[in-house]
Amino acid sequence: IVKKTNIYFDGQVSSRTVQFADSSEKTLGFMLPGEYTFNTAAKEIMAGDLDVLLPESEQWQTIKSGESFEVPANAQFQVKIKTPTDYCCSYLK
Repeated sequence: IVKKTNIYFDGQVSSRTVQFADSSEKTLGFMLPGEYTFNTAAKEIMAGDLDVLLPESEQWQTIKSGESFEVPANAQFQVKIKTPTDYCCSYLK
């Protein structure tokens, strides 16, 4: 686990990076209620209790705890957080 915390949106979103022996990475984080826009460099699989507006979509989707969604590389997506939420993001190569 990388000790340095990733902090975004004035502290409303934070995460820690977990690096695995096979060189894969995940971030485990926490989001406070609000709306946030993220950009991806790599393809991502994200899980958490949130609403998401995926790239090239006009409809928000509700993702419940235990569910996940994929975001392509080099894309932008939005999330709406209604209650404080833990999340996990897996980066695919």
